[in-house]
Amino acid sequence: MRVTPTEFPDVLILEPSVHVDDRGWFYEPHNAETFHEATGLAVSFVQDNHSRSESGVLRGLHYQVGRPQGKLARCTVGSVFDVVVDLRRSSATFARWVGVELSATNFRQVWIPVGFAHGFYVLNGPAEVQYKTTDFYHPAGDRSIRWDDPTIGIDWPFDGIPVLSDRDAAAPLLGDAETFE
Repeated sequence: MRVTPTEFPDVLILEPSVHVDDRGWFYEPHNAETFHEATGLAVSFVQDNHSRSESGVLRGLHYQVGRPQGKLARCTVGSVFDVVVDLRRSSATFARWVGVELSATNFRQVWIPVGFAHGFYVLNGPAEVQYKTTDFYHPAGDRSIRWDDPTIGIDWPFDGIPVLSDRDAAAPLLGDAETFE
């Protein structure tokens, strides 16, 4: 597994070893030992989530307070522009973002630690995004931030307005949102 750090030392891009031959390919999306050896992180995943979205859909920016979740995300069908935003007020990178393309053909994954919001835009759909979480979904702690918050200034790869859920369209700006210490 190759690990590439991002501008946030805690957010990592993971590229597993993919074995390709004339029959197709094989890889392990997650192996706890390999993950630990490659990242130095000892995390336990307790829940898997799987979403399917059409082209032009934007999901996010989501996070949880109270019982925050670390996430290991990958795209298994289509491709997405995946975004992570630092919500830790004490961090030198607070309110900054990093984006990476995840796709069914590049096999990349992104590790999103606690303290970050996560979202993605579907570049080539339908797209299926799967992610493992370090804590269970806790509805009372569910939070979101507006995808187009000018304080964050995400350079999304589209013009206009994406397809949004009612929740994401009504999300607060960062200045009005609950964040982390």
